[in-house]
Amino acid sequence: MRADIVPGATFPDYELPDQTGKHRKLSEIQQGDPMILMLSRGNYCPKDRRQLEGLALLHRELEVGYCRIATVSTDNLLETNEMRSGIAAHWPFLSDPGRKVQKDLDIAEYTDPTHNPMIPHTLVLAPKLVVHKIYNGYWFFGRPTIEELRLDLRAVSQACRPDWDITDPELKAAWARGDKTSFYPYGKSYAQVFAEQK
Repeated sequence: MRADIVPGATFPDYELPDQTGKHRKLSEIQQGDPMILMLSRGNYCPKDRRQLEGLALLHRELEVGYCRIATVSTDNLLETNEMRSGIAAHWPFLSDPGRKVQKDLDIAEYTDPTHNPMIPHTLVLAPKLVVHKIYNGYWFFGRPTIEELRLDLRAVSQACRPDWDITDPELKAAWARGDKTSFYPYGKSYAQVFAEQK
């Protein structure tokens, strides 16, 4: 991984075609929420498939927890859709057969010249694509467990949600005054706040 991609840094806002062929930026997918980003070897890799099966189970929790997920692979659109359909995923899969991300992040898996994949990584991103955690998944057990991702998302959510602890006396006082701007959904949405901060 490129030396400047570390916790606290801003991850590049790559724009790639999703499973439908529509070009999308990571920031558009994130919409100001915490996000899991999986950089995948692709459809041929059984380790990636197994990880994605776990993420498919977690996805329902991500939806109610106001968190996002995206997968990027070096697969073409057909392979991308085969992988997404094969695990019944409902989040964006971005296709990068030109290996823009692999080259820019310096994560070519040089031990596999046949497939020329990315070294698989899983990143947990705070709003505005700020890196919270990076997992190197070259070996399967370097990849995060579902419980590790829950803990990472808890930490990121706690830091970015102003109404995380509604027992806070200042929040109670604001509510009593009729000031609901720090409370979801009464105040601005996280996506609106994110758009204003760009």
